Amino acid sequence: MKPITIGKHIIEKPLFLAPMAGVTDRPFRMMCKKLGAGLAVSEMVGANSFLHGSDKTHRRANHDGETKPTSVQIVGADPKKLALTAKGNQDLGADIIDINMGCPAKKICNTLAGSALMKDETLVADILESVVKAVDIPVTLKIRTGWDKENRNGVKIAKMAEDLGIQALAVHGRTRSCMFKGEAEYETIRAIKEAVKIPVIANGDITSPEKAQQVLLQTKADGIMIGRAAQGSPWLFREISHYFNHGEHLNPPTVEEIKAILSEHLAELYAFYGPERGVLIARKHVSWYSKGQRCGGQFRQHFYQIQNVEDQVKAVEDFFNELIAYDERRT
Repeated sequence: MKPITIGKHIIEKPLFLAPMAGVTDRPFRMMCKKLGAGLAVSEMVGANSFLHGSDKTHRRANHDGETKPTSVQIVGADPKKLALTAKGNQDLGADIIDINMGCPAKKICNTLAGSALMKDETLVADILESVVKAVDIPVTLKIRTGWDKENRNGVKIAKMAEDLGIQALAVHGRTRSCMFKGEAEYETIRAIKEAVKIPVIANGDITSPEKAQQVLLQTKADGIMIGRAAQGSPWLFREISHYFNHGEHLNPPTVEEIKAILSEHLAELYAFYGPERGVLIARKHVSWYSKGQRCGGQFRQHFYQIQNVEDQVKAVEDFFNELIAYDERRT
């Protein structure tokens, strides 16, 4: 895989962490970057909430101590508000602004934002032009292949985006109506890649090094974007990178290493959110990390009931120490 350029930023490893609401906060982005992601995009920042000074929304745009370049995804349907939100995030230190036109969630689409925007190409053009003019940093765009299978306008919007100054494009290989069902369609991503000169990032159903290679060959994209497959497996990025560089699989992380990664991740979560909120956020991440582990289901049921940081930390320590001891008894 070759480095790609977005504005003045050279992304040495074109392996992107997809923006995911409630998931790609600063602690998770930092962990994925540490384990091989070349760029990690923030969870979406709503224009209305950002401009109203929402603490929760501003926390989503917090990149303190994060490896650069940093990318903030913004979402909304009003060109002026999106432009102000982009400028505000630039002022807060963002290196790249990403516009969300790919989210299929009803909550977002009901406000005519996210992938619903793909139904209104005139509004798409207004938004892209307004945001690009509002900032001095590169603007990227995330789209789907179209609104539904009868209205795949991804190629048309990609060409428009390139003409209006968008500097890279991520494409999820499904229409909005498909949500996350069925298999991703990579032929449309390839058609988009063939239609534009800016970097195109393929997204959708990339869960392994072999699938990453298959998708790149099939789409001719410049990079890949991984979302759900990285939940609880942030080391997937380094595994893909190793596979591309050496043509062989990297050994999976040991139980000891997973324990160390999770412990570091939890420490960052507690520091970022504070103990009360951190305990709640930790539950889903610990659930993802523990899936597939021996007695993981029983452990998760216990962990969900824990109400404080100290007991969560001890529970994780005890669970993984027992796994390590079990492996040692078998060898």
